[in-house]
Parts: sequence; C-alpha cells; structure tokens
Amino acid sequence: MIYLKEANMEDVEKEYEFITNTPEDENGFTNPNSGCSLEDFKDKILPGLIKMSRGIDLPKGFVPQTSYFLWDDDKIVGLFRVRHYLNEFLKEHAGHIGYGIAREYRGKGYATKGLSLALDMARDIILEDELYLSVRKTNPASLKVQTKNGAYIHHEDEEEYYTRIKIWDLEDDKL
Repeated sequence: MIYLKEANMEDVEKEYEFITNTPEDENGFTNPNSGCSLEDFKDKILPGLIKMSRGIDLPKGFVPQTSYFLWDDDKIVGLFRVRHYLNEFLKEHAGHIGYGIAREYRGKGYATKGLSLALDMARDIILEDELYLSVRKTNPASLKVQTKNGAYIHHEDEEEYYTRIKIWDLEDDKL
C-alpha cells in the first residue's frame, strides 16, 4: 500500500536512511541534510522538521512546512514537502509543494501517486484555491507528474516551468 506519513520520531531509522541517501540537490529537490549523522538527525534535524510543520522556531524568511515521507508498505520511496502558505520568494520560485523520489523507485508511478496524496493533504492545510509548483525544464518526468495531477504551465523562464494546480473550486467549495 502506498501512503504519505508525516515525519515522526517512531520511524527515525528509515527516515534517516532516506535522507542520507538523497543527494543535496537533484533536479531542484534540495536536501540540506544529506550525509548528516544519525545523532544529528535524531537530536536536531528531525525535531526541527516536526517543529517546522507546527510553525515553531522558523528561521527568518521560512513558512510552516510539513514533510511527508512516501511509503510503499514498509519502505520509504520518496519525500513530499507541503508549505502551508507562500511568502513572496516562494510565490516566485519553489511554490507550495516540493518532492523527490529515491532514484531506484523512479519511473514506477510513485511521484504521480505521491503528488496526488500530497494534494489531498494540502486541501486540509492551504487556504488558496491554487497550488504553485515549479519544475526545471531539464526534468520533463516531473512536469509530466504535475500535469497528470491537473497542473498547467502558468509561466516560465529560461530554467523553470511554474505550474499551478487548482485544488478548490471557489463556487462549489470543492474540486
């Protein structure tokens, strides 16, 4: 069964394994904790992710963000980050949702299913009617994942497409 589960202390070993095996920056998905020690992950990084989801002790310029690991039964295959709202920088760049799938699980539908699940989570968190996302032009697979989940290209620059996904129909109060 494929499902999203919020970052938590009970699954620390598997979460740590996923984080340390994910590159620092791959196709626009950043992981500043790549290569951290288990001790740092347990004592600082994971508690920080949990606090961030609650809006506690946010660094200047950051917004609350919930990290959801994508599980397939008992293994983590990806990570989805849902930002609760956007500041001006996020509106022009990363948007509401960022995600990454472990290299060995790519091309198997996990990103498409994970984004669909993340959209369901976002409906409970985000007040806007559209979600903002971005994708590097060098990553057509991720653009395909987004379009399969209802995204359209809103605008682009030399390096990125900036997409939108409608999550609410304001007239009907649902999509």
